[in-house]
Amino acid sequence: MKSFSNSFFNLVAVLFIALGLGGCVSTNLPVATSSPWHEVNLDTDANPLDIAFIDESHGFLVGTNRLILESKDAGKTWESRSLEIPTEENFRLISIDFLGEEGWIAGQPGLVLHTADSGKNWTRIGLGNKLPGDPYLITTLGPDSAELATTAGAVYRTNDGGVSWEGKITEASGGVRDLRRGKNGQYVSVSSLGNFYATLDPDDQAWMPHQRASSKRVQTIGFNSNGKLWMLSRGAEIRFADQGGDLESWSKPIIPIVNGYNYLDLAEDPNGGIWAAGGNGTLLISKDSGDSWEEDSVGDAQASNLIRILFDSSQGEGSEKGFVLGERGTLLRWEG
Repeated sequence: MKSFSNSFFNLVAVLFIALGLGGCVSTNLPVATSSPWHEVNLDTDANPLDIAFIDESHGFLVGTNRLILESKDAGKTWESRSLEIPTEENFRLISIDFLGEEGWIAGQPGLVLHTADSGKNWTRIGLGNKLPGDPYLITTLGPDSAELATTAGAVYRTNDGGVSWEGKITEASGGVRDLRRGKNGQYVSVSSLGNFYATLDPDDQAWMPHQRASSKRVQTIGFNSNGKLWMLSRGAEIRFADQGGDLESWSKPIIPIVNGYNYLDLAEDPNGGIWAAGGNGTLLISKDSGDSWEEDSVGDAQASNLIRILFDSSQGEGSEKGFVLGERGTLLRWEG
């Protein structure tokens, strides 16, 4: 009994020391011999939240505190831009998307902007007072055409540059903590409490709710390159949906590391590597579909929560781009 007590108190002491050193616990994961990521100085304390490119070189980045930056060298450098929006409101620009010269920005509270000239000029679109929830995700569909999803799970479409909006579904899903759109127009969302997720196919009139894969609350969920779902849950769990399309059947949980931080996003790079990002510079890669993982040294050096991973192959082979977005102006650029 005495031996057990001593071991117990020694363990408690070790845990307190680990927490005192910033909450870091040894991950025991190998560190990759090289990293495809390079730090980009944004010269801002705002949080970057989304990036979209018009062509191979020209793109925009948006974020908190009215942040909008423009790059003309494929994201190597960024310059500040200004928008004609009320200065008294501290807008959170959360989503941006382009299709050719046509582009849209969604922001909170209650902000939608439209450009038809590659971002040279932006026009604020009036949304009225009946929109359920705040704008959350916007997708450019074509000239004067876009689809807008809100924090209440409502989905609207405009075909006249935002003069009018038509609801796509009969009933919103309720408050969401995350919402993603797949390449084929399907949506997936996580409830505000993370206790269930819901899907919406292009022809559906209502969201279809699904039970979470375990007792752990869902952090976020999204689509991989072949349209299948992945799920990140509290406790740093990663799961992949059944390859047969059964949305109630998920893989066993993958927990690459236990360092006290949750994963906040997951994405697949153009080479097939799976990246997971999370708190305190957590950035991991798996090159074998999640069977084994390595730490990325550039990510580990970031004193920031890494909140978003974006890969863009829309400009064709050889022009693929990738970015990791983090708090307090953190941006990593992929050069894989």
